[in-house]
Amino acid sequence: MQPYFLPYIGYFQLINAVDSFVIYDNIEYSKKSWVNRNRFLQNNKDCLFSLPLRKDSDFLHIDKRYLSDSFNPSKILDSLHFAYRKAPHYNSLMPLLESIFSYPRENLFDFIYHSILLICRYLEIKSNIFISSCIDINHSLKSKDKVISICKALNATSYINPIGGIGLYFNDDFKRENINLRFLETNGNLIYRQFENDFVPNLSIIDIIAFNDIAQIKQLLLQYKLIDSIKNAENSAMGGGSRYYLIIFLYDYYRLITLTLLFYIFYHSINSINLTTRTNYAR
Repeated sequence: MQPYFLPYIGYFQLINAVDSFVIYDNIEYSKKSWVNRNRFLQNNKDCLFSLPLRKDSDFLHIDKRYLSDSFNPSKILDSLHFAYRKAPHYNSLMPLLESIFSYPRENLFDFIYHSILLICRYLEIKSNIFISSCIDINHSLKSKDKVISICKALNATSYINPIGGIGLYFNDDFKRENINLRFLETNGNLIYRQFENDFVPNLSIIDIIAFNDIAQIKQLLLQYKLIDSIKNAENSAMGGGSRYYLIIFLYDYYRLITLTLLFYIFYHSINSINLTTRTNYAR
């Protein structure tokens, strides 16, 4: 799993659901990902906060990226203070955040890894957490091959992935290696009381900590379901193919209607010209 800074509860549901959790440090950083940014609640709306990074190559691994010299932890802490100062568990949240942001090292992976460990400790999650580069495998492997290799190295008989990967990993590939593949999906009705306004979902874990005590959070950590994987890539392609055929069908359908309308307009235009011509001859 990629490292994410103060991720949403689904990330911690996944850590809590497994015996061993592996965080990738030796994969490329992506600007469009949530690795160094997330959302919190401000004025009853979701608001973005991020860790600024030094300008560097887009192809560097996450463990080779560093926080910017302009990074000001106090500025982010001040924003979070004003956002949650009236939350019921503010006094639990802020010491945790201060411990996270006071981490002295500037390496992006180290900073995020440290924050994940602190939050897991606060949430009393006991799962073992491993760094991918410390596992003895062929690190040139990609995608499912790398995942399967890590599972074997850890003697895992099951692999659970976030629901977003259900189209990337397939049961047959893992079954051949005697590994059971499943996907974790956070319950869509996972809600909790924020302030007196409409619930804003999918925020950073810090929002949940601000509004819930440990006992309540432990219940929220269990609000998910495990879904069996797609049997193989062919079935997935068939699903995509069905949508593709539907698009073609709709395209042909609307093209037929358009051509019919054009023919209708053309036909009546010709008739109108002929009628005008005959009228002129009659005169």
